[in-house]
Amino acid sequence: MDVMRVEVVSNEYNIYSGEASFVVVPTVQGELGIYPRHEPIMSLVRPGALRLQIPGEKEEVLVAVSGGVLEVQPDKLTVLADVAVRSSEMDQARAEEAKKAAEAGIAKAADDEALAKAHSALAVALAELKTLDYIRSRKHQ
Repeated sequence: MDVMRVEVVSNEYNIYSGEASFVVVPTVQGELGIYPRHEPIMSLVRPGALRLQIPGEKEEVLVAVSGGVLEVQPDKLTVLADVAVRSSEMDQARAEEAKKAAEAGIAKAADDEALAKAHSALAVALAELKTLDYIRSRKHQ
């Protein structure tokens, strides 16, 4: 089976490091499906669900990403995410609360720094909610 090395890292820590046979990345141009030996590309990542098919695993590995940069080489895929959270660490109620708090922060931001932090928090919450929606839609198929 063809595989490629995949690294998903955020500012805080390494989210995923291993092999994958197929990866779907939410980019600013739309979802991009990548197989091993893909042509080299770079793209901006938008908030959403990063999906990894791991050899020997039935379930996809899901990671919510809030944005970042994708680099693809024929044998390696790297996502440098602003913030990334594995699906096992997500919680619907907490993500909803984080979204509300971020929206309130945007509304009452006193300066550019506060506004930027609120927008970043909103991107993280939206990425988690999109990933949780994807998980729910897969369970109902």
